[in-house]
Amino acid sequence: MLTLNYAHYPSIQFTMLKIKDTEHPNIIELKNVTQDYGGGKTPVLQDVNFLVEDKPGQGQFVIILGASGCGKSTLLRYIAGLQQPTSGQVLLRDKPVAESGIRAGMVFQQYSSLPWLTVLENVELGLDFQKVEAKERRRRATEMIELVGLAGHEDKYAIYPTLSGGQLQRVAIARSLIANPEILLMDEPFGALDINTRLQMQDMLEDVWLKFQPTIVFVTHDIEEAVYLGDDIYIMAANPGRFVHHITVDLPFNRNLEVKHSAHFNELVRQVEDKMIEVAAMSRNN
Repeated sequence: MLTLNYAHYPSIQFTMLKIKDTEHPNIIELKNVTQDYGGGKTPVLQDVNFLVEDKPGQGQFVIILGASGCGKSTLLRYIAGLQQPTSGQVLLRDKPVAESGIRAGMVFQQYSSLPWLTVLENVELGLDFQKVEAKERRRRATEMIELVGLAGHEDKYAIYPTLSGGQLQRVAIARSLIANPEILLMDEPFGALDINTRLQMQDMLEDVWLKFQPTIVFVTHDIEEAVYLGDDIYIMAANPGRFVHHITVDLPFNRNLEVKHSAHFNELVRQVEDKMIEVAAMSRNN
């Protein structure tokens, strides 16, 4: 059983966002990024700067919080190479996305599995594209399916209601992880799930992250989820979208139900909620 000593976790640390370089190599960096769909009149994102460093042997679990429409999903599309900003730079390991050679998996809120393929075929898909030999592909996919809790469902078609919403998201996570990406991008992946399934998925993702140690960038509206999963939380304001606060969450590296039920965890959630209310007022006044 984990024993918590809260003397080591005195309070959450809020800072106005500043780009801070340390000795760790950069894995994701946005420099002065602006996104404008209105010919310069209505920027969705304006002069956004964002830095995620690579922590060897650990990875990072970065959370982005912010109101709908502030540009959170757009940022993930930049990192995945699915969209380019109007101006500014998006770098992975100090190179433009297209030149970086970085593998980035992405899990969406909407179920993204191919319904005409089985669970096993969906999970194998990335390895198939990489021309991995069939026997090795099957072995690795079977191991990944077991890891995400889908053993016994391999031959079912990846479609609702044959599989539940939570099971379909497990398929998506397994498919994204099997190619061993350095970066895993998750856009409100648990937003459509019922509360019990959502809590189970949070613990499953925590276990998977500890095993594979990718850098995860996770978008959510759920403050409790953000505090439970993340070591760093970035809050965005809207009109236009930009980062305004960086929050370092001081909780044990391995988190469990005892952590979530602690008074300290609930105090952190309350403080982040207060900060979110403050940022929402800031956005309305712009």
